[in-house]
Amino acid sequence: MLTVIFGRPGCPFCVRAKELSEKLKEARDDFDFRYIDIHEEGITKADMEKTIGKPVETVPQIFVDQTHIGGFTEFDQYVRDQALMPESA
Repeated sequence: MLTVIFGRPGCPFCVRAKELSEKLKEARDDFDFRYIDIHEEGITKADMEKTIGKPVETVPQIFVDQTHIGGFTEFDQYVRDQALMPESA
């Protein structure tokens, strides 16, 4: 399972998404993630809108196995719904 996080510096929800992904990576052998700094990479919200197919108002924008999940709140809920985090973590 590969998660890609599109975020920007100074974004608290981007930080939380990275922290949750780091915990998942430690807890699971089948999880990996990549964080992409949209400022560093020159990616605009318009670029993300083309990929996602709907307006992008906020970051992070998170994809799991190339499926758009949403922002941090949706990603956190996805992790809970899919029971990806072991109970002890």
